[in-house]
Amino acid sequence: MTTTTFATTATTPSARRAPYGHRTFRELGYICTSLVTAIIGFTWVVALFSIGAGTLVTVIGLPVLALLLAGARGLGRLELHRVHRQLGLPLAAPAPVAVPEGAGFWGRVGARLRDGAGWRAVGYQVLMFPWRVFSFCVAVTLWSTGLALATLPVWNWVFPTYVGWPGYRLFDYTDAHHVHHAYYIASFWQVTRASLVGIGLLLLAAWATHLLTNVSRGAARALLADWSS
Repeated sequence: MTTTTFATTATTPSARRAPYGHRTFRELGYICTSLVTAIIGFTWVVALFSIGAGTLVTVIGLPVLALLLAGARGLGRLELHRVHRQLGLPLAAPAPVAVPEGAGFWGRVGARLRDGAGWRAVGYQVLMFPWRVFSFCVAVTLWSTGLALATLPVWNWVFPTYVGWPGYRLFDYTDAHHVHHAYYIASFWQVTRASLVGIGLLLLAAWATHLLTNVSRGAARALLADWSS
């Protein structure tokens, strides 16, 4: 059996190098772009499976399901390439579908429907969709909040100069007893503490990014890679 491999000498990045290592930012890029591929893959699987399952009573259903598996395999190869380039993990792609020599249209459809790698690729798109959405939300929230707070000493002057606030406003409301509550990050020590919290969040964001992508590495190895390699 022949397999296609994506060779690389890259090593798995260490969270100890974060958040300043370029590998950490490749992992972050992987998480951000995964939201797009997740939507495409999940939409493809749900749409074609619904059409194929709904038309199984006719001759249309089987070819539609075969097309579903072929597309899932293609998306799986794209994901293996992304895992290699952005996460530094080389994995062998499954061998092409074995089609009997001289098989006609229905023979090729049957071979595609018996393709275990194709069904695993379908499962990958379904199972990883919520995880990719979750990873995107966690990573973007941690990185954006951490960066905003860490750099607060640089841009906090904007509020008293242009907005009329003494500093960054955390909250401002009037309670049921008509008492006004407001809190601003304005003094030197308040801004400094906020910046230190931001630096801590950046370190946490890098560590979380590494853990989130470790799940993606494991899923790609379990569901997309060639089991015979």
